[in-house]
Amino acid sequence: MNVAQLQQEAIDLLAQLIALPSFSKEEAETADLLEAWMLRCGLAPERYLNNVYAVATNGPGAGPVVLLNSHHDTVKPASGWLSDPFLPKLEAGKLIGLGSNDAGASVVSMLAAFRYLSSLPELPYQLMIAITAEEEISGRNGVEALLPRLPEIDLGIVGEPTQMRLAVAERGLMVLDVEVQGKTGHAARNEGDNALYKALDAIQWFRNYQFEEISDFLGPVSMNVTQIEAGTQHNVVPDRCKFVVDIRLNGLYSHEEVLEIINQHISGTVTPRSTRLQPSHISTNHPFVQHAQQLGFVTFGSSTMSDQALMDFTTVKIGPGKSARSHTPEEFVMVEEIEKGVLKYIELLEGLRF
Repeated sequence: MNVAQLQQEAIDLLAQLIALPSFSKEEAETADLLEAWMLRCGLAPERYLNNVYAVATNGPGAGPVVLLNSHHDTVKPASGWLSDPFLPKLEAGKLIGLGSNDAGASVVSMLAAFRYLSSLPELPYQLMIAITAEEEISGRNGVEALLPRLPEIDLGIVGEPTQMRLAVAERGLMVLDVEVQGKTGHAARNEGDNALYKALDAIQWFRNYQFEEISDFLGPVSMNVTQIEAGTQHNVVPDRCKFVVDIRLNGLYSHEEVLEIINQHISGTVTPRSTRLQPSHISTNHPFVQHAQQLGFVTFGSSTMSDQALMDFTTVKIGPGKSARSHTPEEFVMVEEIEKGVLKYIELLEGLRF
């Protein structure tokens, strides 16, 4: 199959995707487009909700299953766009448009590579692709809803803008709502037990505490207080204070272990909003990582979260584009990055052996 033609078709498909708004939970039109494109290419797509997926027919029928996954939903355009975010614009080698970088470039590069690999006489593993919804909000009708319909997966390759570097670890997320109780009183008479002052002690602990275990790729667990709420009016001592803590896990502690440590030190009510967004890690001795390193791919640990957090099997993250461009006005991807992405995905997957 002509790789140059696949690269051009990938770029054309990305322009079509940009032109269709696909905010999280509103991805029906891009799902229709992807399904129709895959059908025209003879890839026998299936669909569940706004998730479109296919299985290569040239696998062994048994043995390892490899899943290619990226997402076709986008955030809403940030303020500051100078052009129409839904009007794809090619300018000085850049393809500009909402979702071009995150994660449209990965979507179309993976689809092109999947099409190429599906055309080979045979593959030594079972290859699947799933382009899924609701990634930007970690929604429950995206990859999480689709996975129970798929066979057991041995390796997931998640497409996100990493400059085609291989992320072998990714931080997990836990958001806490913390409430500290005090006792109300009149501010003029210094009455009561000021919950805001008590909360400051707890906030100071979150600021200073250091978890012992440090990941080689992700560093320490990080905790940041990001919101605070207290008081009803200026002359009333607050009897409660609420604040929010953003915690990024490094793969060396479970959510439950982090919660246990926090509860040992904090005198207040600590409530996690969710414990479903797990950190991920793959051994550097894994055949895929070894293969990638032999090909010269750079490995790193990713601080940004993806749908890896919802996958309970071995995963890596790699894709064209640059993370810093995501969710920004005038979001873009370089055309040459898509071309390189197609080639690099093919290179990684064509020579993969388990």
